[in-house]
Amino acid sequence: MNENPSFHFPSIDGESAIELLMAMIEIPSFSREENTVADYLERWIESCGYAVNRTGNNVWMLSPGYTPDKPTILLNSHIDTVKPNAGWQRDPFKAILEEDRLYGLGSNDAGASVVSLLHAYFALTSKEQPYNLIFAATAEEEISGMNGIASLLPLLPPVDFAVVGEPTGMDVAVAEKGLMVLDCVAYGQSGHAAHNTGVNAIYQALPDIEWFRTHQFEKISDWLGSVKMSVTLINAGTQHNVIPDRCSFVVDIRSNDCYSNLELLDEIKASVACEVTPRSIRLSSSHIPLIHPAVEKAIQMGRKSFGSPTLSDMAVIPFPAIKMGPGNTTRSHKADEFIQKQEIIEAIALYIDIFSGLQL
Repeated sequence: MNENPSFHFPSIDGESAIELLMAMIEIPSFSREENTVADYLERWIESCGYAVNRTGNNVWMLSPGYTPDKPTILLNSHIDTVKPNAGWQRDPFKAILEEDRLYGLGSNDAGASVVSLLHAYFALTSKEQPYNLIFAATAEEEISGMNGIASLLPLLPPVDFAVVGEPTGMDVAVAEKGLMVLDCVAYGQSGHAAHNTGVNAIYQALPDIEWFRTHQFEKISDWLGSVKMSVTLINAGTQHNVIPDRCSFVVDIRSNDCYSNLELLDEIKASVACEVTPRSIRLSSSHIPLIHPAVEKAIQMGRKSFGSPTLSDMAVIPFPAIKMGPGNTTRSHKADEFIQKQEIIEAIALYIDIFSGLQL
């Protein structure tokens, strides 16, 4: 495959990937503002002789020689970043190399995964494989937006398995907690605070807030533990001498793979008195069996399997998937974010080793 002399095959020793990542770091790419970095990545891949597709701010391509007779693997990571916080001591939009560390916004989350998966794609598609490959660098992951992987999936041919690139130290997340955010409202009746009139909506909300604080859902996941609920925002009242007639609060729910978000929502609505409105129920928890061929091979190569508490695009992928990429999740969204060059080099080699000749 890829015998066309127009192909300029990038090196897979890591240097090409590191150079590409350095260029991407220096292009601001906040969620919903990924257009410029998507342009750059699209042109860069085309300069290597590959046919690239573009859907919104998503850049993707099918392996040369794609055939529907083979199963298909998707290699996916995201090109958007959060905004830098005030703690940065370095320029977040300047790729700075200090010994083995490459500093810059998005270096760890998830630029290193993007360039590592891309270079693994180049290497894997240079030889005949028992599967098709799709590479996709997608938008809006950091906000779980509708214009990222969710908008791309309907345009792709059937996919049998996916690797979602996120910083996991190249260990394998075989399960991931889901997310559901609830807007809750308790109602009362306004009155003058100096008189024994009105029904205080804050007091009406307190029993429900206490329920969210203490309730334990029965099913506990071997990989992800229990469902976690946290009241994170509350708002009530207009001024000090008016009994509030409305108290609103927000609940952050991290679901495990024992429940769908809809099942959790039904139990919650049956248990509390307040009005409950989910912002979305689509970001469910996920789990893949350890006997999946890709998981088995990764474990055979010494990679650990674990359940991840953090959300990724795996939540909206409706087929078997793992989360696996270079870097460390504890560096994400922090000041002076960095990736180690050696982590990229090792990730490319490991991706190639795991997926070379893999039989799904």
